[in-house]
Amino acid sequence: MTQAIKRLGLPVAVLFGAALIGLIGTSWLLNRDALRQAVEAQIRAVTGLDLVVMGAIDVSVFPGSYISFHNVGLKGSDTVDPALQVDVLTANLRLLPLLLRRFEIADVMMLRPQIRVVRHGPGDSNWTPFLDTIARTMKPGAENQVSFSEIRIQDGVLKYEDARNQISELLGDIDLSLAWPSISRSFAATGQFDWRGERVEGSLSAGDFVAMLSGDRSGLKARLVSAPIKLAFDGSVANRSSLMMEGNLTIDSPSLRNALRWTGQPPPGSGGFGRFALRARASVVGTSLALTGVNVELDGNVAEGVMTIANSGRPTLQATLAAGNLDFTPYISTVRLLASGARDWNRQLFDLTSLSATDLDMRLSAARVTVGTTKLGRTAFGANLRGGALALSVGEAQIYGGIAKGSLGIARSDTVADVQAQFQFTDVDLQACASELFGVNKLSGRGNISVALVASGASPFGLASSLDGTATLTGQNGAIAGFNVEQLLKRLERRPLSGGGNFRSGSTPYDKLTVSVRFNDGIATAEDIRVEGSATRLTLTGTASVPAREYDLKGVASLTSAPNAPPGFDLPFVVQGPWEDPLVFPDPESLIRRSPGAAPLLDAVKDRKTRDAVKSVIERFTGGGVRPATPEAAPAAEAVKPN
Repeated sequence: MTQAIKRLGLPVAVLFGAALIGLIGTSWLLNRDALRQAVEAQIRAVTGLDLVVMGAIDVSVFPGSYISFHNVGLKGSDTVDPALQVDVLTANLRLLPLLLRRFEIADVMMLRPQIRVVRHGPGDSNWTPFLDTIARTMKPGAENQVSFSEIRIQDGVLKYEDARNQISELLGDIDLSLAWPSISRSFAATGQFDWRGERVEGSLSAGDFVAMLSGDRSGLKARLVSAPIKLAFDGSVANRSSLMMEGNLTIDSPSLRNALRWTGQPPPGSGGFGRFALRARASVVGTSLALTGVNVELDGNVAEGVMTIANSGRPTLQATLAAGNLDFTPYISTVRLLASGARDWNRQLFDLTSLSATDLDMRLSAARVTVGTTKLGRTAFGANLRGGALALSVGEAQIYGGIAKGSLGIARSDTVADVQAQFQFTDVDLQACASELFGVNKLSGRGNISVALVASGASPFGLASSLDGTATLTGQNGAIAGFNVEQLLKRLERRPLSGGGNFRSGSTPYDKLTVSVRFNDGIATAEDIRVEGSATRLTLTGTASVPAREYDLKGVASLTSAPNAPPGFDLPFVVQGPWEDPLVFPDPESLIRRSPGAAPLLDAVKDRKTRDAVKSVIERFTGGGVRPATPEAAPAAEAVKPN
């Protein structure tokens, strides 16, 4: 065995020595001009681009076989500016043909290339001749068939310009390997690059490279991985008259807001748009992307359906989705109508730029919806955003034990928001509805609410100051909590000057509640407010300021008379002060006149100053008058102040 190895090793050594001597001899006798011309001719034949060498040329045969061109430009015959500039272009040569004095390129290495891609029109760029040429030379039996099957790019820069769509992009620090094995029809590209401050790793493989370059159908797998977003596609591609792709698409992002910002799209609003994932069957035709079998997740909300994305100069999203549970709280959490820690409207200006970023047409249905503290049952609604105008429509929503329908429109005019709202709540729980919508937690029963409002302003305070429209409420079989009107009236009927006492407990039941209010420039005028119960009746007139959030109302509380009974007791009263904590107090003069002892005294005091002084003293006992100005007057007024 050992002898056989020795006998075999001798010829191998001789062959290796002969090859070594041949390489050394070739390096001495090599015609460098012929080598340079042969390499230039092969590059020109393969790429269709002329090689313009403006620097030195290095040739090596041993130990490495290559030719390096310094300061090189590649350009088309009919163009002035080169499509590609390279600091060093190195063509590695095949060893065996080199020994036979034939020059064949094995692969090409480009160091610090600057690639310029200029798009002239749909599917046409300064690189179109190169793609046409390489597609022709790679076909079997081609006259000038491609001789090398790999190009490596190191530390490259790519500039993309599309004047028609006003797009300019820059990719830096490109490390890329392009390979099309001669024994296969496939093509593969792997590498990484910098784009907009993020490192991106990518890979692409085509099942039939020649078909893909010719615009015919070919299998395609693509993958991009970066910190903001990950994308994968597995399907097919064709590009005859326009780009066509079909396959499975997967997108994943830890923050959709950051991903949109990274890709140059302004994210909507300032809340939500965090964790995002999408899986769908994708079909691309030109600039339109259709997604079927969509499974999308955003901020924990999961939905299924179909989507279409188009970009004909302006991004447009259309979608029809269905979900089990939806939580819109993240998207409204930053919307503050009231100033933080205060009872005044927020005066911070709206940010309306997101209304002009894209167009939207979405239809969404869900079994359960959460909006802040509000819980909705089965809900179907639509959203349409076009030209900076947003229209939200609620086809039907199960809410507060009843049904809600309506619409909300927001149009942008510079920095001003024009808002229109129309909503109808049918057979809802008034306690839950009034508490969440209006901050009133003293009303119970069931009823209907209808609002039709318009406003225009650059902030919540501006909207409140310009509010116009109407609002109506009808309720039945409920109560107003915080005080007992019947008990109060009966005490004052017996002893008008006995003081209100402490009635800040209990409730006033009603059989029917009617509220009709008209808004004009932020002032709400009570057109018809009636509370009718079996023992009492209340009516109110007056105004409420929406910007100041204050009441200025007058009313009459009455004990209803039984059949064949004398007229009941009527007590005028006043409601004044902030919405959150108003003062309610009876009219003192009416109490004085009902008192047998005090009424003659009031009539006897003819002098105005004296009458006012006596009246003021009586008010201290009755709890009447406007807000107490002195500490000793406060308890009397506080006695009839509602909870």
